[in-house]
Amino acid sequence: MKSIIKKALFWSPRILCLLFTAFISLFALDVFDHSQGFWQTALALMMHLIPTAILLLLLAICWRWEWIGAVVFPSLGLFYIVMAWGRFHWSAYAFIAGPLFLLGLLFFANWRVSEGPEVASRSREGQSSER
Repeated sequence: MKSIIKKALFWSPRILCLLFTAFISLFALDVFDHSQGFWQTALALMMHLIPTAILLLLLAICWRWEWIGAVVFPSLGLFYIVMAWGRFHWSAYAFIAGPLFLLGLLFFANWRVSEGPEVASRSREGQSSER
């Protein structure tokens, strides 16, 4: 496969995850709408940034093991849809779960391209020799 396509498949899920994390972080800014003290606002901000920290931790793990991103990101999207079903307009599900499903697809494509057919054939050969 061409080097440009491999690079695009490597970087696109990682950059999209960073952009999605920045988007999710914007929701934490609503803590400044309330007239609370400094410590209450700081605590509320930290609580609102927990999903951001989870996404960044997950990205750090998926940077090395793409198959984890291929499994976990769509699972997070499905979890969001199930937990928030009926509370919001359909566009909320599209803006939150849609990028998560896309991230899973991109990490899966990158994992398949980076593993390549030689790894799959080696694992099949190892299984046939064990029999």
